[in-house]
Amino acid sequence: MATRIDKEACREAYNLVRDDSSDICWASFKYDGSTIVPAGHGSDYEEFRSQCTDDNRLFGFVRITTGDAMSKRAKFTLITWIGENISGLQRAKISTDKTLVKDIVQNFAKEFMISDPRELEEDYLRNELKKAGGANYDAQAE
Repeated sequence: MATRIDKEACREAYNLVRDDSSDICWASFKYDGSTIVPAGHGSDYEEFRSQCTDDNRLFGFVRITTGDAMSKRAKFTLITWIGENISGLQRAKISTDKTLVKDIVQNFAKEFMISDPRELEEDYLRNELKKAGGANYDAQAE
């Protein structure tokens, strides 16, 4: 059966993360049968990480604050999590199903496909987003 997505519910979760007046910094999207639905959202990134288990596959839209002492800005990332115990067929399917998620999650600085929990470290993602952002004028880092 072809995968579908609950567009309205997923768009609502996406907009919560994008809203500058909200403290929501992540939203996740999971499979419910053959439909992609919101799996949760929150203000603590560790809550998102706890969903990324070896037996799970999901998509995450995450807000990370970058910048230096003079300028802070929000950067967004799309994470595709594929746990170690996910079958080859499901791994292949998530790649094609990602296009459904990208119809809703359209604005992000960098995309990650991750199956190693170490790559979910917030500092790792922040550094990768800094690299993707071009010039880095953080004088405090020197």
